[in-house]
Order: sequence, then structure tokens, then C-alpha cells
Amino acid sequence: MSVQDVERQSFTEDWEQWHRQKEEVLAGPHGFLAITSLHWLSAEPARFEDAPGAWSSTPRGVVVELDQGEELTLDGETLHGRHDFGVIAERDSLYVGAGDALIEVAKRGGQDILRPRHPGNTLRTAFTSTPAYDPDPRWVREGRFLPFGQPRPVTVGAAVEGLEHVYDSPGQVEFDLDGTVHRLTAFNGVAPGSLMVLFTDRTSGVTTYAANLSLRIAAPDAQGRVSLDFNRAGNLPCAYTDLATCPLPPAENRLPVAIEAGERIPLERGGQL
Repeated sequence: MSVQDVERQSFTEDWEQWHRQKEEVLAGPHGFLAITSLHWLSAEPARFEDAPGAWSSTPRGVVVELDQGEELTLDGETLHGRHDFGVIAERDSLYVGAGDALIEVAKRGGQDILRPRHPGNTLRTAFTSTPAYDPDPRWVREGRFLPFGQPRPVTVGAAVEGLEHVYDSPGQVEFDLDGTVHRLTAFNGVAPGSLMVLFTDRTSGVTTYAANLSLRIAAPDAQGRVSLDFNRAGNLPCAYTDLATCPLPPAENRLPVAIEAGERIPLERGGQL
């Protein structure tokens, strides 16, 4: 086996591990595929079939009122009667136990929401895998991070009609593809200094999910260099379920080229292996 063959095999194995781990999180007992409903809370207490208690959104935060015989658990504590969860920050979530289910209490687009997650949800139990392009080193592109002087708030749409998200963007990522330079507005990633970009391209709605793809980028080096591995462009939860509030890409992140890499349209949305 040549050096090139060994490198290609290692590249493929690393990608397969990434993809496998991503799918394990998605299809875990309380992953996004376990969500059974999305409830927008209001000041009027409301009950739902898939969660105990009457839930409401107040100026002091989310409140649940549990009837006799109903209980929830939070951080090892059993809850009875009335419980005030306090104000939840935008894009934060709390997870409350209800038997074998978890109840996600969160805020999205300035509104308090409830998303019960039941392990027996059919979308989860029927899940097999997500189609993807074969990993190809050609789609690993070197780029450059172009920081803004100050982070800029960027408003984007959401998978839920009428909802908006606001993210602070630290700058843009520039890369070359077949002699043409492209720039993508970046948001902060999970790891300190890392980045995340949302984008679409000419495969969107054809072989990849129409609304968005997400790509995580490691922190730039001292010279601002970054690596964009489009093989790891992944679906967000909204690619599988209408019960997600995923952000859409900024208008400038709609690439006029076809990037045939990364995850494809899920089988749940009519995709093909």
C-alpha cells in the first residue's frame, strides 16, 4: 500500500468516526429524534399530552404547576406542586426528567418553549443512518479568517416561520475554490476561538438539505489560517424534524457553486442512500 493509500484510508476512517459520533448524539435516547412536540408557552397555563404539569411563561420565567400524583426531577431533586424555573437565557435549555423522558425547557427567538423528548418516539426508533457523500480530500480547503474590528450582530431567519435568531459574528472566512474566492460570515463555535458557518450551495434542495448545512472550523492559527473540511458539513436537526428551530444562513452564505461533500438529504425527508 502506498503512502497516499495509507493517508486516504486514515482520512476516511477519521471521517467515519466523526459521522458515527454525530449520529449517536442525534439518535440518542434523548436526542433530537426523540422530540415529540414543540410547545410555545404563554401566560396562560397549558397542559400537553406528552408532559406532566401545566406550563406557563411569566415575567419571572417558566413555571410548572404539578397536580397531585405528578412529579418531575431536576438535578436529582424531585419536584412537586409549583416550581419556578426562572428566566432562561436565549439559546439555553434546562432538561427535566419525567419517567424515561426528558422535558426540554428553553428559550428560542425570545420565546419560552417546551420540547418533550421520549426515547420511544417513532422518528428515533426507525432511524438507521444519514446519507452522505464519500469523503474526499479535495473538499478540504485552506482559508483565512478575516476578523471584524468588533463583533457584529447578524439577524437570520429560522426553520420555524416568523422566528429570528441574532448571533454575534466575529468575522468572515475566506477560501478559494477552483480559482474563485468566496467569503462566509462566521459565528462563534462551541470551543473557545472556534468558528461555525451556516451555508447553502447549488446542491441544496437537490442532494443536500435545502435550508442549511453547518460546518465547524477550528480556531484560526496565529496567521489567521483556517481549514474548512466540507466533508464534515452536517445537517442540523431541522433536516430531520419540523420540531427544531434551527437558524438559516445569512444571505451572503449562499454559495453559487456545488459542494458535493458532507451529509445529504436525510431518508426521513426523502433522501436516498
